[in-house]
Amino acid sequence: MKLKLTFFIFATILLSFTVASAQEIPIEHLNMKLQPNQQEYSKTILKNEIPGIKAEHIALTGKFVNEDQLKEGFKYIYLFVKGNGTVVANKESYDIVPETIFLPNSIQKISINVAKNDTLHFLKISSELTEQDKLDLKEFPEENTQNVYYTKFEDTEPYTEPIKSPNTISRTILPNKYIPRIAMGTVQAPGPDHVGAHEHGMLEQLFLGLTDNNVVVHADEAQVDFPEYSVLHIPLGSSHSVDVTDGDEMYYVWMDFFRDKKGEEWLKTHNTGKKEKKDY
Repeated sequence: MKLKLTFFIFATILLSFTVASAQEIPIEHLNMKLQPNQQEYSKTILKNEIPGIKAEHIALTGKFVNEDQLKEGFKYIYLFVKGNGTVVANKESYDIVPETIFLPNSIQKISINVAKNDTLHFLKISSELTEQDKLDLKEFPEENTQNVYYTKFEDTEPYTEPIKSPNTISRTILPNKYIPRIAMGTVQAPGPDHVGAHEHGMLEQLFLGLTDNNVVVHADEAQVDFPEYSVLHIPLGSSHSVDVTDGDEMYYVWMDFFRDKKGEEWLKTHNTGKKEKKDY
């Protein structure tokens, strides 16, 4: 009787531990509808998920002008996903349309202007530089660190990857060698399609669902519905994949935050068709 009781207690503890340690996929859905007469909205997304990284969803409406003061010791990335406007940096004006990326780089102050009767939604990614990052920045091409980086997603370089089908369009929207230990890109495909299971313990990764994205993301034994205008965190080191069914669309941004610069070797799996990859 004591043996049976001991086994029952052990089994209960083991089951409880298994349930408690089961991997989940953290996800947040962006608020795409402001309250009436609300001109500004901001919220930190997936707070404290990745050390040194802060992601904010910001929405501005009307003809609102946002003066953004940027701190030294940080690098910033703006991903504009919906709405129209302009960014002014050092008296230069940059037109903003949906699916545009903007890096101020060395500029410490920018103004974000919203088109009349429109609402501008974007993610502001802040990366706190380590002492090693500051040393590495000195080795980057000067034009990458001093000049504004600004482009539409659709104008960036495509690549292929063994884990993706020939129907998938992948693009690198932010190569490495602009901000230490960071690279970003997009993945787009009509369903049915699949991004094969893979692991990368050398980097943290966020996904941002773009317009019409409607897929399922798997990580080990967990899975989550991943719709447009949502952000999720791939659990570190998990075997993860993405599925899109017939009639739906796969369209999201991946954001890679490497633990160290050696981990950036992973980017060599992205085949641009060039004999030499200038950023790797």
